[in-house]
Amino acid sequence: MGRRPVSRKRAAARDGHRPLSAGGFGSRVDLGDEAYQVRTVTGTGAVKEYRCPGCHQAIPAGTAHVVVWPSAESGGVADRRHWHRGCWAREAGRRAR
Repeated sequence: MGRRPVSRKRAAARDGHRPLSAGGFGSRVDLGDEAYQVRTVTGTGAVKEYRCPGCHQAIPAGTAHVVVWPSAESGGVADRRHWHRGCWAREAGRRAR
């Protein structure tokens, strides 16, 4: 008898990531004294256009990006912002100092 396939949801949970509704995964990122929740949104999960706070340019619908918001201790989901991946990487590097 062979091994049964494991669902992606179970595999992600086992690896410490939690699947989210927009087709991405979320994780907590600690940057200095601040903590953020960061969620990857796939291109197929991005159904609206957003404005990136890093470069102030549009993130068109269908474009993969990240959603970032302060962890529960310092903010919440109402404070979430949609970022280009590169813009968030630069911002995270700046905030980590």
